[in-house]
Amino acid sequence: MQVMVANERQMNGMKRRMEGSFDEEIDKAVSELKRRRLGETIGNYLFGDCASDEAEEERVDLEEEADTTDEDFVISMCRSRRSNTSAVKRKSVRAVVKKTRSTVRTRHSEPNDWGRNIIDLSNTSSESSDSNTSPHSSLTFNSHSSPNSTLCANYDGKSVVRSLNNTMEKREKHLTCHQCKKSDRRAVVPCIKCNEKQYCVRCIRQWYPQASEVELAQACPFCRKICNCNECLHSINSIETSSGETLDQEKAQHLTYLVTTLLPFIRQIQYEQSLEIMLESKILGATVSEEDIQETSSFDDERIYCNQCATSIFDLHRSCKNCSFELCLSCCREIRQGSLFGGPEIVSHEYIHQGYEYLHGGDPLLSCLPQSHTVPTLTTWVVNNDNTIPCPSKDRGGCGVGSLELRRILPLHWIRNLETRVENVVKDKAVNGNGVKATGIVPGPGPRKRQAAYRKNFNDNFLYCPDANQIHTVDGMIQFKKHWGKGQPVIVRDTLSQTLGLSWEPMVMSRALCENVDSNIKAVDCLANCEVEISTREFFKGYTKGRSYDNLWPEMLKLKDWPPSDKFENLLPRHCDEFISALPFQDYTDPRNGILNIATLLPSNILKPDLGPKTYIAYGTSQELGRGDSVTKLHCDMSDAVNILMHTADVSLSVDQVSEIDTLKKKHKAQDRRELQCSVSGQEELDLHQPRGITAKGAALWDIFRREDVSLLEKYLREHSKEFRHAYCSPVEQVIHPIHDQSFYLTSEHKRKLKEEYGIEPWTFEQKLGEAVFIPAGCPHQVRNLKSCTKVAVDFVSPENIAECFRLTEEFRKLPKFHKAREDKLEIKKMILHAANRAVKHLEEMKSD
Repeated sequence: MQVMVANERQMNGMKRRMEGSFDEEIDKAVSELKRRRLGETIGNYLFGDCASDEAEEERVDLEEEADTTDEDFVISMCRSRRSNTSAVKRKSVRAVVKKTRSTVRTRHSEPNDWGRNIIDLSNTSSESSDSNTSPHSSLTFNSHSSPNSTLCANYDGKSVVRSLNNTMEKREKHLTCHQCKKSDRRAVVPCIKCNEKQYCVRCIRQWYPQASEVELAQACPFCRKICNCNECLHSINSIETSSGETLDQEKAQHLTYLVTTLLPFIRQIQYEQSLEIMLESKILGATVSEEDIQETSSFDDERIYCNQCATSIFDLHRSCKNCSFELCLSCCREIRQGSLFGGPEIVSHEYIHQGYEYLHGGDPLLSCLPQSHTVPTLTTWVVNNDNTIPCPSKDRGGCGVGSLELRRILPLHWIRNLETRVENVVKDKAVNGNGVKATGIVPGPGPRKRQAAYRKNFNDNFLYCPDANQIHTVDGMIQFKKHWGKGQPVIVRDTLSQTLGLSWEPMVMSRALCENVDSNIKAVDCLANCEVEISTREFFKGYTKGRSYDNLWPEMLKLKDWPPSDKFENLLPRHCDEFISALPFQDYTDPRNGILNIATLLPSNILKPDLGPKTYIAYGTSQELGRGDSVTKLHCDMSDAVNILMHTADVSLSVDQVSEIDTLKKKHKAQDRRELQCSVSGQEELDLHQPRGITAKGAALWDIFRREDVSLLEKYLREHSKEFRHAYCSPVEQVIHPIHDQSFYLTSEHKRKLKEEYGIEPWTFEQKLGEAVFIPAGCPHQVRNLKSCTKVAVDFVSPENIAECFRLTEEFRKLPKFHKAREDKLEIKKMILHAANRAVKHLEEMKSD
């Protein structure tokens, strides 16, 4: 009997536990359903009627076309105790938000006289569940903390303890959204961190879609320093960038390395000037010293250029006292040798628009046939019998009267004294690189390498490709210098992780530049290679959704060097600071304080070259079109550059577009057979789709050629120039310099032929979002956009590539006067002298201290 009683008791206990467990499961399921339905009810109650009441207001307020569906703002119900159910009836899912001092949210009067709904984030229970939160927010309804129910939030399981009740009454009087500056918003999210700013839900969803309301309530965009309202976008110094402060020992190492690198070029400049003084002594038949050379007047904010080759004049030159015609020493030397470059003997070829049908395989309009131009003849310019150089005739820009006399700009013996000071520094300290011993690099692929070429018998097929968080060490700088010193590109991944996260959405940047988003801008049509005028709204709409011509051919537009101003930081100060904070190896790249960036060492009173930053915004598609691709054609920069991909938008082609593109490509090939000196092979016929190697994450396809391959590349382009098209899809008719003309883009087919005929190939790789590409001076490169891209680039001058800057300056000065690449924008010789002088001065001050 005792055993039976014990068993019966056990059975009854198990039965009661099973019934209790079953009741709990049912209760949880019912509670879960109620929470979901209650969340929907509260969401509709707070925000559901806003769309109908404010449809017209949204049409005026929204500054970009709404292309996303407005999901319901779900607020889930959290019930921590069964007893606290006064706000929710068991057989009803209707929400009751009581009107108390701490929850003055809604006034149930006329529909047009609603109060402002404030999302109260106080008194959050740590027991609240976040299992059914919306992707927009994890706000929950708290029925445990107070019988006067308030809206609260759960931040990833951590409760917000700081109460906002003591500031609600004050906020009610000042509930202006910081973003849109409007005070009639029905739902605003106050910031717990600063207790000052609040953002309406509409602005949060429109301008900060990557963050939830709860995240921005914990720290608002203003506190996070990512606010993109008009006021904040124009604020200055709100984002911290590198201050340029380094340890004295490290600074001394960098400066000593810098002046050591510059010393050979200072000696070359001094030697050229000494030769001219010696020639002047022979002409005059007497010894001439610098004291005998008349000083010419110049101003710090003035650039003096040679009237013949447009090269910057920094010191000794020859000038006409009658007409102020000025000639650099290089041109003086060429005149004496009878080999003067840079004259206007060549006339620029003008490409003509031959009709819309011609762009896609049709015949040209008869009225648009190219016209011939007569080449002007110039008076011969030779030296006089006494070896003096006469002022040129009027057709060359001179007066034809008198001779050019030697003049100087810098103070007496300034360059000679600088050379002596630099030599003393070099003698005191001998450095290897930046003062540390370089370590070896393991060959072959690895986590810090990316294969970009497949050349046989070469060990430079892999590019140095570290993560942004791996470069802030001595070894990271050594590896960079090792590759950079060889003239190899460098790729740094994930640079945006070093920033605060300011939005680079095109509409955000557009708002920062103009109050009226309907203003017009000038973009480049990649098909015709000419400027077109388009409204800002339409351009950025095409950036995200794509544009096409009437025949469905993709319309590729781009903005180059945008905004059109010399000072990007004045118009977009916050974005400029954000970009600089993302720059890797800031000792080289920082345009303000980079100690190894020679351009930053120019004195403040000297007019500086415009090296950026500059923004490039362009459409793109992964398919290689052959015509009208969104490309930057083959060119070579005079200085080093770093390019960061800040934003992308993937625009896909429709099935009809793909079919029509293939049809039009066949017409293009037929037109090429008629007009160009090329034959279409079977392989080329099949090459109508995406080239191999393109991945989904890639946004821009780069081709960078080695310096040692430049001569062969130029030879190939000259031989095959008749196989290319340029402006208005017309065949290339004139080649002055195959690289500096920027008339060629090598398609995958041309790169294949280049390797077959000359055995050279570029480094080819994809640039992904957040990656920084370093391009050494003297390396020809081209870019094709695989997606819509927003890139920001800045030029810099590194000690390792001074020789290339010298070489390119000499190449550019030999171009014809009408050539767009001819101007000496860098003024490298002037930059070297002033940078070395300032670096030596710093070292002397550090030594004296």
